[in-house]
Amino acid sequence: MWDTLATVRDLGRLQEIAAVLIRYGFGDIVRRMGMAEVLERAGRLLHWSDPEQMLRMSAPVRVRRAMEELGPTFVKLGQVLATRVDLFSPEWIAEFSELQNAVPALPYAQVREQLERDLGEPPEQAFARLDEQALAAASLAQAHRAWLHDGTAVVLKIRRPGIREVIEADLRLLARLADIIEARISDLRRYHPADVVQQFTQSLRGELDFAAECRHAERIASNFKGHGEMLVPRVYWQWTCESLNVQDFVDGIGGRDLAGVDAAGLDRVALARTGAGIILKMVLEDGCFHADPHQGNIFYMRDGRIAVIDFGMIGRLSEQRRFQVAQLLYGLVSQDPESVTDVLLEWAGGVEVDESRLQQDIGSFVDQYRGVPLKDLRIGMMLGDVTSLLRQYRLTLPADLALMIKTFLTLEGLGRQLDPDFDMASVARPYLQRAMRQRYAPAAVLRRGRRSLFSAMDLVGELPRDLRRLILAARRGRIQLNVETTALKGFGDQVNRSANRLTVGIVTAALIIGSSIVMNSVGGSASRWLLGIGVAGFIGAALCGMWIIISIWRSGRH
Repeated sequence: MWDTLATVRDLGRLQEIAAVLIRYGFGDIVRRMGMAEVLERAGRLLHWSDPEQMLRMSAPVRVRRAMEELGPTFVKLGQVLATRVDLFSPEWIAEFSELQNAVPALPYAQVREQLERDLGEPPEQAFARLDEQALAAASLAQAHRAWLHDGTAVVLKIRRPGIREVIEADLRLLARLADIIEARISDLRRYHPADVVQQFTQSLRGELDFAAECRHAERIASNFKGHGEMLVPRVYWQWTCESLNVQDFVDGIGGRDLAGVDAAGLDRVALARTGAGIILKMVLEDGCFHADPHQGNIFYMRDGRIAVIDFGMIGRLSEQRRFQVAQLLYGLVSQDPESVTDVLLEWAGGVEVDESRLQQDIGSFVDQYRGVPLKDLRIGMMLGDVTSLLRQYRLTLPADLALMIKTFLTLEGLGRQLDPDFDMASVARPYLQRAMRQRYAPAAVLRRGRRSLFSAMDLVGELPRDLRRLILAARRGRIQLNVETTALKGFGDQVNRSANRLTVGIVTAALIIGSSIVMNSVGGSASRWLLGIGVAGFIGAALCGMWIIISIWRSGRH
């Protein structure tokens, strides 16, 4: 695996990753993953001294700082990990949430060539005026303000030139690192690195496609058609492509500018309830929601509307999943532990769990909120406690649900910044009740029944053909039963390794015997050639013997 990894294009980046990990006190992980062996074989030796000031920091802080130093791919990875509240404790989530995309903007001259190629014409012809000073900059893109010939203000989101190649190289490394972590480091296996990297890869590749981001924006805008509380910037498709996004400029008050909200005379309480209603509708009714609603992506308009930008990270929930979310939240709000337990067990899938103990713990957890007024319930805190239970039982959430819970936590935090008395439970309850009613509405029941009927008819229609194939296979003796167990697979791997060592040992013995015979035959005109063959045989035997000794020593360490 590592020999494949140690290619010319990957080795330099691998050294950077290993050096940063060592600098922040994670040299043991580098050794255990075998990275050091590859780099040392390539002649790129590493310094293994761990600075004391780094070791005095907590592990979450050191990981966050290492990710910042490793660049945009790892910063984005940290932001995805910040959504996995089911895997990481609050102190880890807090550090991952601190990761920012802010980086210095590239000079306009460096992005102009790509911009002209994406526009299909010189920027001076497409726009009446374009501000060469970047409005904002992030690790993947930077934004410039421009004006159309009719005076409309727009924003150009330009992808950084060459960033896709850098991202793809890092994703390739991350996928290999994740596989090796699961194979070699058992105490990190519970974080499911391969699954996290797969989720991250899909998310990051989606963020690199600005046209897909615009399609997400238009889908959500259509879901809010007729609802005047939300504003989604209009997309100009004649100029938008994979690496360029052109949208209306949002002239609003930034989500961090609470003083500006007060100066504009806006009602903070109303804004908090409006924002909560927007997210609740996305999650519980539409099944398509903005998965990164932080303050930088929100603007308060002077007419009371809320504008949302940057739809690169989107969460999706199926109808069945939305009902489960509604059932979970409704069970928390109405103190119904059985509903909460049922949902969590369904999310656990085939994972073995002590159901009676889990039900008892959830009952105790829900019971502490019994009798608490609705306005005093903190849904974010309750969801945080639920995810703590998940971690305790080694249960993991599907990626869409992890995004949803993180979105709720962010939403309640934003609401309390606007209104310290923000009552998320009261705002959510009508949406939850409506979602529960819709689940059992006649139209919904009829739709599910029709779907089940069609599936049953397909199954019955194909049954005779499947039975005929099964009987024919049985007559011909072609029925196979495949049984695979983890223990037997591990035993088979051990047998294969032992057979390999035995084979090399036989070859080594043959080389020694053959070389001895050749050396004893030295004489005549061919003596020089025979001597060379004999020496080469002894060298080969010595190398094979060293390989066997190292292999046995390594197996003893593991």
